[in-house]
Amino acid sequence: MVFYDFEVFKYDWLVVILDMDNQKEHVIINNSSELEAFYQEHVNDIWVGFNSRGYDQFILKSILCGLNPKECNDHIILKGQSGYSFSGQFRKFPLNNYDVMQNIDRGLKVFEGFMGNNIKETSVPFDIDRKLTDEEIEQTVFYCRHDVEQTVLVFIERKSDFEAQMELLKMYNMPLSYINKTKVQLSAEILGATKHNYDDEFDISLPPCARVEKYTDVPEWFMNPENHTYKKGNKANKLEKIMAGIPMTFAWGGVHGAKESYHDKGYFINMDVGSLYPTLDCLYPEYCFSRSVPEKGLERYKEILRFRLQLKAEGKKKEQAPFKIVLNGTYGAMKDKFNKLYDPRGANNTCVFGQILVGVDLLERLEGVCEIIQVNTDGILIKMHSYEDYDLIDDIAYEWEQRTGLSLEFDDYGYGEIFQKDVNNYLIMDEWGHYKSKGAYVKGLGTLDYDLPIVNTALVDYMTKGVPIEKTISECNDLKEFQQVKKISGKYDCIFHGGTFSTKEVRSKTGSKRKVKVYNNDGITIKEKCVRVFASLNHPDGTLYKKHSITGGVAKIENCPEHCFIFNDEVNGVTCPELLDKQWYVDVAKDRLKGFGVTL
Repeated sequence: MVFYDFEVFKYDWLVVILDMDNQKEHVIINNSSELEAFYQEHVNDIWVGFNSRGYDQFILKSILCGLNPKECNDHIILKGQSGYSFSGQFRKFPLNNYDVMQNIDRGLKVFEGFMGNNIKETSVPFDIDRKLTDEEIEQTVFYCRHDVEQTVLVFIERKSDFEAQMELLKMYNMPLSYINKTKVQLSAEILGATKHNYDDEFDISLPPCARVEKYTDVPEWFMNPENHTYKKGNKANKLEKIMAGIPMTFAWGGVHGAKESYHDKGYFINMDVGSLYPTLDCLYPEYCFSRSVPEKGLERYKEILRFRLQLKAEGKKKEQAPFKIVLNGTYGAMKDKFNKLYDPRGANNTCVFGQILVGVDLLERLEGVCEIIQVNTDGILIKMHSYEDYDLIDDIAYEWEQRTGLSLEFDDYGYGEIFQKDVNNYLIMDEWGHYKSKGAYVKGLGTLDYDLPIVNTALVDYMTKGVPIEKTISECNDLKEFQQVKKISGKYDCIFHGGTFSTKEVRSKTGSKRKVKVYNNDGITIKEKCVRVFASLNHPDGTLYKKHSITGGVAKIENCPEHCFIFNDEVNGVTCPELLDKQWYVDVAKDRLKGFGVTL
């Protein structure tokens, strides 16, 4: 296995490669013969990179083909084109490429920041219009090496994903080159899908087993041709209504509803449907499953679901992982017009079936028997009036399960306590002190999303142990716990630290006058597009702004302290300086706590 990263300039290119098997580093600069020799020696290895599926593999192949890597770079970066369309010659050079990057990622630098590592960037501009000097080459190699080392760390954090994909290749006897495919592409291959185009995306059906007696307007909304669109104007097309005392939203992506800013104690039960979408696909394939999959593929899908549920019942979490890739990826792939599983009618029917059966049918059975706390596409959280109602709730669930073919998993919290901001942000603690949390504000942060961790810790400790917010924050002296990692997207040119605005009068095209605020360009320009910031007691330290690359407009970076300092060096093991404004973090934590129904 080798890890690699390319840097490309107009007149220079270089690559840093870490050969993990032989524990050796290779730095190749403007030497295509040396690169080709290394490629031939390691053509059967797995090449790992960050965004290598979308970028680095094509730079490698362009050099091997004798093409200009800068032209390939510009084709991908500036023109926004796929590397596959740059040259048909790329097929001559197979590559077992594995990309650590996932669709939701914001970039390697963000992960480096979360991990507490150095996130400084090279001062060598990538649009430099001349050959690099020896010093510039040396600096570029230094930062490229750093990025490859960081890619190794991200890979280690996500090793289970790699192992799951490798296991799938072995199970279904697929070539190693398929490691370059996304999870949903792998799913399509395993199920034997063939690409088809469909024009019946909104040929909607309703689950034949459903009992809808009170809220009949919900299925009617889905069947109404006027609602067979994802947007109305610039807004998402959705049905909003009050059901069982809570605001509910039905749409083409799912249902959700919850008591907002809610804090209470009582007898809570969470009822989740096990593997809802895969089960619906198996129960109602004529409506919900991709028609691009042959009968043999459907039987394989059913077999995968049965085996995965068996492993789940046996508590074998790691062994489930490969099967979850196929089961969970199929629904999303049905909406991807570039995937062989593409069949948007199947995806829409799957989503509608789930909403009707859980968000309407099951809710109707429970309404009046208990208090509905929150609803989503695959589950309902309820509060019983008394624990003596448990058997009644269980009987309702049993009837629903027998009729629908779906299975409900009960989480019994005994006499518990809940803090709920909305359906996507809550913490619920059971009678015995164990808790479950969901959402950015209260989830347990990992190595790759370690942003404002002290605030999460303060909220969770208050909710679960009654520890005052001020105590948690004031007693912490680890600077990393207070970090915020901010990155601007490609829409913006640069970050400004501090600076002022002036009011300017401008005239519109119609001749009317209006006043606008204009940045005075008196802040400090930051060369990095990703920074680590902390609240500052030094009031001359300003906030952070970003400059739009097209309009030139300057706007504040979201949720940034009014006074902050930047620390892009490694922060692991660094203690808090006196400059750190801990009160800012206390205020943020208390403000967030209000959203969970608690005011201090």
